[in-house]
Amino acid sequence: MAVVQVPNRLSVLEAVGFKQICQELTLEHSHIKQIIIDFHQTTFMDSSGLGALVSNFKTAQEKSIAIILRNVTPQVMAVLNLTGLDQVFAIESLSSLSPHRQSHIVENHKFSARKVEPLPTTHPSVASWMKRLIDIVGALVGLVITGVLLIPITIAIQIDDPGPLFFQQTRCGWMGKRFGIWKFRSMCVDAEAKKSQVQNQAQGAFFKNDSDPRVTRVGRFLRRTSLDELPQFWNVLKGDMSLVGTRPPTPDEVERYEVPEWQRLDVKPGMTGEWQVNGRSKVRSFEDVIRLDLQYQKNWSLLYDFKLIFKTLAILFNRNSGAV
Repeated sequence: MAVVQVPNRLSVLEAVGFKQICQELTLEHSHIKQIIIDFHQTTFMDSSGLGALVSNFKTAQEKSIAIILRNVTPQVMAVLNLTGLDQVFAIESLSSLSPHRQSHIVENHKFSARKVEPLPTTHPSVASWMKRLIDIVGALVGLVITGVLLIPITIAIQIDDPGPLFFQQTRCGWMGKRFGIWKFRSMCVDAEAKKSQVQNQAQGAFFKNDSDPRVTRVGRFLRRTSLDELPQFWNVLKGDMSLVGTRPPTPDEVERYEVPEWQRLDVKPGMTGEWQVNGRSKVRSFEDVIRLDLQYQKNWSLLYDFKLIFKTLAILFNRNSGAV
């Protein structure tokens, strides 16, 4: 058995070191059957820390090594609950510890819960009540517009390719929390089953094909004008997304992330963002996606959000703008 102490903060730099320590244990010490990860002093964990934890879990599983989380603080537990990982990891219960240690841990948890917000503020935009207010107002206006256009879009989709009006796909939001993103259906009904038959023209951990044969005729128009994305105003209203943010990745994309790339999940995904106003579907490299997402995080302000919204509106009907 090996015990790994997690530092007070588990953000990108600490997360890289944390992953390296665990990787060395699993790869270089074949006699180890159990790794205890001790969180007793950890009061902050962002997306990178979460990514390192998930990566270590996968590597340990491959080597048939059990990973157990010990002394999980309220701040770490809040993140695990948010992402559903509390159901994946084995978490040491207080009942398995001595009475003295139980009392010590409970008191520490109560103290830290009073001093620190349970969910981490991974980026200023996450804690901005004004950004959230703008999202709610914008989403309500957007849903009214969606309601007005619903009937003609419904008729067009059913005439072109009868089937469901909406398409739902699982995406990863803030801190990697999964949610169902909504769009007007722009592809054939069995599009997901045919995905493996379509060539990926992008490089890295995301999928893109300019001439995707699964896209219907009406679907191409909806994508070119971004009308297919109108139902996402519902995701914004619910709080899964923001009007402006990073590109919402699919779970299989996130599965391929290295620890530093998890940083793009430190903010909420948006209906628009840097990738929308800087080439949209012309972006072919995953490295470019990461660069644009981190550029948004670095430059973020409410004024910057409005700037990106206005840029999006300006290019909305540009026939070369493509689709996300």
